[in-house]
Amino acid sequence: MADHSLSAGPTHSRWNRSLEPRIEIASGDTVHMECVDSSGAQVRPGMTVEEFLAIDRGKIHALTGPIAVKDAAPGDALEVEVVEVAHQGWGWSSVLPGLGFLKERFCEPYLFHWTLEGHVSRSLFPALVPLRPFCGVMGVAPGEDGEFRTRPPGVFGGNMDVRELCAGARLYLPVLNRGALFSAGDAHAAQGDGEVCINGIECPADATLRFRLHKHRTLPGPLIESGTAKDAASGDSWSGNSWMVVESAVDAISAARAATSRMIDLLVENWDFSPVDAYLLCSVAMNLRLSQVVNEPMFTVSAAMPKRVLPERKLF
Repeated sequence: MADHSLSAGPTHSRWNRSLEPRIEIASGDTVHMECVDSSGAQVRPGMTVEEFLAIDRGKIHALTGPIAVKDAAPGDALEVEVVEVAHQGWGWSSVLPGLGFLKERFCEPYLFHWTLEGHVSRSLFPALVPLRPFCGVMGVAPGEDGEFRTRPPGVFGGNMDVRELCAGARLYLPVLNRGALFSAGDAHAAQGDGEVCINGIECPADATLRFRLHKHRTLPGPLIESGTAKDAASGDSWSGNSWMVVESAVDAISAARAATSRMIDLLVENWDFSPVDAYLLCSVAMNLRLSQVVNEPMFTVSAAMPKRVLPERKLF
């Protein structure tokens, strides 16, 4: 089990399974990854909104990778353990005309700069914002030939913006190509469910990820085993241990239905519920969340079943 370091550059802003991997690792290895902010290191502290409007949008979601995992093949599952995601003391959020959940209401461009302390930001007075850094984009290369924009998430993961993917979480992804070809970036120091204005606190970050390969474990889409994160401002737990399935679709209702159905399948397969009993359990104990509503044309919904509801199981 080796430790590796991977600089941010050269980054890539498209999914393409033809991209040459920057590093090959073995199952069990850890990678310390540098990630630039989502602008591709074009935004800087103190930048004006006029300068911000002139950045190259083709560089958005500048990702670090791809990372090839030895012996990974289609039909396997890749486990990505989030050991740590550390911000670098600053970040930004924006409003852009034509983007965001309330784009008809907020039409004027706006750029806000954040100063980040260890676990909180006091920049948006009088709010005290707890910081829970995570990578908004974590995914493997799609299984189709061609070059694809990083904005829409999918079966491969990608731009899911699931804020539970902070330190302590484990992400399970279906392997769709030899080597898996994993990339990550778009780090957020904090984000609310939905990411409604189009941004979390966008920031450069250093991510430490540990990879494990599970042979012959087919997954229909991303699965998360969330940890228990703490609100640094209050010490309270904000997201208890849960099993989470993630689905994206062109409308939120379809994504929510797909996530609920997948959760039922997970309960039937691993806890021996009948389908109808699993359906009832989802109705009384499952949390259905809008993880992001702004990565048009796709919406992302997470269905989470708290582990305390179920007998303990190790699924992988």
